[in-house]
Amino acid sequence: MKPRRWMLLMVGLAAWAGAGPAYGQDMRVRQSEARQAREVLMQKADAEQRAAEAEAATVQARIADDQAALDQAIAALEKQNARLRSSVEGLTAEVRSLAEQEAALSAQLAETDSVIRELVGLIRVAAKDTATLWRENLQSARGGPDPAFLQSFAEQARFPGMADVRRLVAALELYIQHSGEVALGQGTIVDPAGLETEADILTLGCFTAVYRLKDEIGFLTYAEASQKLYALSRLPSRRMQKQIAHYMTGQAEAVPMDISRGAALRQLTHELSLWEQVPKGGPIVWPILAILAIGALIVLERVVFLLRKNCNAEKLMQRIAALIDERRWPAGRKACLELRGKPVARVLAAGLECCHLPREDMENALQEAILREVPRMERFLSTLGMLAAIAPLLGLLGTVTGMIDTFDVITRFGTGDPRMMSGGISEALVTTMLGLSVAIPIMLAHTLLNRSVDRRIGQMEEKALALVNTVHKSRADHG
Repeated sequence: MKPRRWMLLMVGLAAWAGAGPAYGQDMRVRQSEARQAREVLMQKADAEQRAAEAEAATVQARIADDQAALDQAIAALEKQNARLRSSVEGLTAEVRSLAEQEAALSAQLAETDSVIRELVGLIRVAAKDTATLWRENLQSARGGPDPAFLQSFAEQARFPGMADVRRLVAALELYIQHSGEVALGQGTIVDPAGLETEADILTLGCFTAVYRLKDEIGFLTYAEASQKLYALSRLPSRRMQKQIAHYMTGQAEAVPMDISRGAALRQLTHELSLWEQVPKGGPIVWPILAILAIGALIVLERVVFLLRKNCNAEKLMQRIAALIDERRWPAGRKACLELRGKPVARVLAAGLECCHLPREDMENALQEAILREVPRMERFLSTLGMLAAIAPLLGLLGTVTGMIDTFDVITRFGTGDPRMMSGGISEALVTTMLGLSVAIPIMLAHTLLNRSVDRRIGQMEEKALALVNTVHKSRADHG
């Protein structure tokens, strides 16, 4: 229908366009021409309509064919989509299962990795400990594992394999074997003079090594840097040397050893005796030593004096009492004069000289004789007590001077190096120790001597009173 309308529209337009110039023509001619033109146009429009309808039918058939093909393609795609969806669900389930397996394997791998790291850490620690044991082991002088191999483990320079672990186990087994091994043989040592020499070497496991060089027997220490055995500068005691010699010759089953792997022996080497420590006390030690010498002389003199003046007062008094009962006054005085070197005898002799006097006068005479003996018996005791008081004061003075030196060093050089302060501290402690060491025995000797003198004075007073009583009783008995 559309082509026909379009043709009519074209005819109308053409008629309208030609109407102006041909307006004056005959209307019938115009109508006839118009009718013919309309018929022509109608025929043409019908032909075009039929062609359009045929073409539309063709297009419609093609569209139907395409629709059928499209429906088939859609059905095929839907089937394929269903298959793919099923495949995707299967793959999703498989991915989920694989993810779970991956998580489980990751956890197992992490646990295994942790165990491996822990095992490797233990192996490195064991290697480090083994390297330390071999470095400090005197058996290393006889040979041992490669220290660089053990050190590479300890410093994490390489990852250990089974072959390395076997070498580490072999090193530990060798160390254990040497630790329980006692061996006696020849070897090279560095003697106390610093010279290398051949000597008999006794090794007691990894603890102690002993050497015998002619008549000299001593302990050995191991130096890691040079891998040599060095003789200690100080020899053990004679008794210990004798025990070692008997063990080396098979005459004894026991031998002294250092279970601290040389620490006790090094302490023995650096240990100083009292007389080796005295010079470290500075100038204050000499007055303290002088006090010790003077105190020792006084104590010795007083002990000798009191021993020489000692006598059996009871026996002498019994003898004099018997002579007085017999009225033998000269014999009694003679018995006292025989022991005139003894204070008790001199006091009793003075009493017998005054036996004819009244009791009060006789007691005064005896008291005078006793007072005459006391100064000689107490001589130097006050000096000894003064020395006992001065010695610790001098020690305290040395302590103060030593601490002054220490603080002076701290002021100048700081506290970075303790060895610079050790001199002042040593002086302070040595003088204190020496002052107390001198004062304590002097004070003890002073106390004992005082008690001895007091006892002898009491004895003289007792025998003097006994003499007075005996003389006056004899007078009363004989009128």
